[in-house]
Amino acid sequence: MVFEKILGHLLNSTGVKKSFGKIINLIAAFLIALLSFSCLTTKPLYIEIPRPSKKELPKNIQSLLIISRVADENYSDLEADSLQKIFYNQQFNLDTVINDIQCVDTTLKALGELLFESGRYDFVIPENRFLAFEKNAFITGEMPWDQVKTLCGTFKTDAILSLDYLKTQVTTSYKKENYYSIVYSRFYPVSQATMKISYDALFRVYDPVQEKIVLREILRDTITWEDEDTSAGTLFERFSQVKNGLAETGIAIALDLSGEIGSKWYTDKRNYFANGNEDMKSAGLLINAGRWDTAIALWKDIAEKAKKKSLKSKAEFNIALGYEMIGDLDSAIGWALQSYNTHYRSNTYYYLETLKYRKNDINKQ
Repeated sequence: MVFEKILGHLLNSTGVKKSFGKIINLIAAFLIALLSFSCLTTKPLYIEIPRPSKKELPKNIQSLLIISRVADENYSDLEADSLQKIFYNQQFNLDTVINDIQCVDTTLKALGELLFESGRYDFVIPENRFLAFEKNAFITGEMPWDQVKTLCGTFKTDAILSLDYLKTQVTTSYKKENYYSIVYSRFYPVSQATMKISYDALFRVYDPVQEKIVLREILRDTITWEDEDTSAGTLFERFSQVKNGLAETGIAIALDLSGEIGSKWYTDKRNYFANGNEDMKSAGLLINAGRWDTAIALWKDIAEKAKKKSLKSKAEFNIALGYEMIGDLDSAIGWALQSYNTHYRSNTYYYLETLKYRKNDINKQ
């Protein structure tokens, strides 16, 4: 009705034939102002939402004891310069397996941090994390269940994540060639170096309660470093050393596994009502401080005392958002539906659809 009255007034006072363009501009300006005014009542909130991976461990496994069962008498921890010298003695042309303790240790530590950062797991890496083991042919045999139970009981974890096989093949090459420069009309030497580290890793997750290996994950990949320079000395001053390459390989292995079993996060946007009365503004400050429980309590008080349906529905909407933020989707849906029934808003409808989609997505996973 308001829109029709304004339109009628503009048509009568201005004249359709002469000023139709002006009328359209005024209508557009009015609609923009109306939309802008309606958006001012809400504020954006950007949140990080976890999405479980397809290979995420069972829900009963929240904490992991991270160990290794690969390091034996064939493993060593050579200093970076000593290891580099082995390759320099072969003119940096060598293809060999390097069993490096630091590579294993880097894998375990990086894996723990990445899994913790995913928000899905807690972890313990014991001081004596390189356990003795027996090999079946070339692969480490499965851990005895009495040992699994003893370790989980000692360190109070739900399961054991064990690196049960690791092979790191290091291939390096160096060559020096002459290239012709058209600009300078002469040949000039170029030194080229390449290093490739191929890895094969096997991880097992042992569940002591079920006496079951709930995950067997084999990872394979190759990391490559390449560089060139007119001076061999300058080239190798900046070229990654083999020791550093092995450490980076450990991090790559950890990234691979955490990407398979850890939660992945994506950014999403929400809106909340920041105005209505002084208490609504105070609740907005609580959001900024991350005090969702206190904010929910304040919004409930506002909704209970509100005399206008508009304010009541805003508080109920915010309560729904608060419950979503603390991980209670069922309560979030219930309060969003209550807000929708109290006072219809299109954004409440769309928020309900978002919550239902999230719940369905979690149920599928």
